Amino acid sequence: MASLRTIEISGTSALDRGTQYGRAAADLIADAIAYYARAFEHQCGLTWAEVLDRARPWQRLIADGFPELHEEMAGIADGAGVSLTEIVTLNCRGEIIYDRDFGPARPADETEGCTSFSLTGAAAGDSHVYCGQNWDWRHQTASTLMILRIVQPPKPTLIMQVEAGQIGRHGANSEGLAFNANGLGGRFDTSVGVPQTLIRRLVLDSSSVSDALRILVETKAHIASNALLTHRSGYSIDLETTPGPIGWEYPSEGLLVHGNHYQAFVPPQLAATHRPTAPDSLLRVPRARQGLAAAAVAEKPVDVRSAVHAAMSDHLGYPDSLCAHPDERLPEVRRWSTLLSSCVDLTTGEYYVAAGTPCTNPYELLPFNLYE
Repeated sequence: MASLRTIEISGTSALDRGTQYGRAAADLIADAIAYYARAFEHQCGLTWAEVLDRARPWQRLIADGFPELHEEMAGIADGAGVSLTEIVTLNCRGEIIYDRDFGPARPADETEGCTSFSLTGAAAGDSHVYCGQNWDWRHQTASTLMILRIVQPPKPTLIMQVEAGQIGRHGANSEGLAFNANGLGGRFDTSVGVPQTLIRRLVLDSSSVSDALRILVETKAHIASNALLTHRSGYSIDLETTPGPIGWEYPSEGLLVHGNHYQAFVPPQLAATHRPTAPDSLLRVPRARQGLAAAAVAEKPVDVRSAVHAAMSDHLGYPDSLCAHPDERLPEVRRWSTLLSSCVDLTTGEYYVAAGTPCTNPYELLPFNLYE
């Protein structure tokens, strides 16, 4: 599609796939490195070299525990002409930004967006299964976003929306399993846990819902994050994963929506003093539920997508709204917005995205089908 770079990589060798990726996205990866060098210096007072040095424990964890993904990262680095540690750092950007061990993060630095949804059963009037999200993140990373298709037999074929250099984020696979995510902020201990990009990639590499659930439940993450799983069978579940306990929710009348605050439970480690790290999430979630209710009476897929698009374009609370826009009161490096809105039809395999804010950009059909 014209508005986002779309890359396809393939092969049974993780190193080869990574090299293809790195070559095709070298300029975007360079832009991502340049942005995070500025962002970490602003937030943590660390030079890029110091950030890379602090990322090395994750590099060792990935090499020891996830050798195939480590090999893919090595290929990305080689293809892009950057260091492996820089690629690891791009894949740990959330862990670094929310880890106070990296420096004195200010409260505003912890604010994050993203509103995910799943429509199953009666929630979609055409009886299809849908999922997607508004992906809200730092506005200056918008130029580094890309669509990545990975053909990796015998594992499922993936379609993902990622920041350049990352090996996993949000997407769906050829088995009809989709993954959407929302940051919950913070962490509970000082041990090194698995980065979210790896967990999300492992989920999307799964051939079954049970395998995906096992990964989310058994893997010790470094930071807390929400995971919304949707399967083309009509099954969906939301899991609030933390380095400690895990909470979960099921749909209500087929509709499931999650933002950036705990909805199923508050972890006991936080309960005494807990406050949502993203207060606007308390606004976005009910507004999304209200807007998405229109999909239940839409009889055709085009009308369901129209209802989803309208719902995800909501501006109550602007600029910190469901469709988020940069807040000019903040320094440029810390402004965020809706970078991409997605709507995936798991029944047909059609994957739609709006690059940028959905209020000004229509959903466009990707040139790939999940099941082809």
